[in-house]
Amino acid sequence: MLIRKPVVIACLALAPMVQAQESENWEGEAELGVLMTSGNTDETKVNGRLGLINDREVWRNSGEFSTKYTEADDETTAEEYRAALETNYKFDEQQYWFLRGNWEDDRFSGYEFESSVTTGYGNRVWQSGKRSFLDLSAGAGYRYNKRMEVDPDTGRDVEEDAIARLAAQFDYGLSENSLFRQKLSTEIGLDDNNTISKSETSLQSSIMNNLSMKVAYRVKHVSDAPEGSEKTDTELAVSLLYGF
Repeated sequence: MLIRKPVVIACLALAPMVQAQESENWEGEAELGVLMTSGNTDETKVNGRLGLINDREVWRNSGEFSTKYTEADDETTAEEYRAALETNYKFDEQQYWFLRGNWEDDRFSGYEFESSVTTGYGNRVWQSGKRSFLDLSAGAGYRYNKRMEVDPDTGRDVEEDAIARLAAQFDYGLSENSLFRQKLSTEIGLDDNNTISKSETSLQSSIMNNLSMKVAYRVKHVSDAPEGSEKTDTELAVSLLYGF
């Protein structure tokens, strides 16, 4: 499997995450889920993710890189790569400005790739300790998507549009060893009215030391999906997570 690298991914490098940071200030988690079955159907599923965060007095930087691959009876049925980088400049303990870049390559979505850059205002409206908080953000930006086939309505295979972005993240530490997390986001096209919404609901529980078990349910809805593609994709994943 080769990861295609469109020029659009260069937009992600605009985030000030490149500012020098001491390595000991970074925290992260690596996630891996593998399922292999045989019998009536030979199937292999692999989910992988790497999440990084650097939270300092003024800047909070984060990055997330994930991949999904499924093969059934020697035929690829899912292949997806995602990358998202975000930097926050904190005005105070609650308010912050954000700059975010996102890139996604899903072989079965009807797009060659999807990408966006957004900036705006965020607020940590509630926090209890280090592990429980609620972040809300709103902003605007630019979306650039490349379709696999020409759109019959526009005669083009490229979607370019100004967008508005709304997002929320709720983390709640159920106990010292378990965490509930809900992520929501929606990007609304201001010209073409194409809205892309995502939701991820997850629960993770510590097994031993830095190793945890995670169950996640993800939903993605595209209001104006390419012809032949489903508007809504759902995924239920069980994986092991290692924090560092």
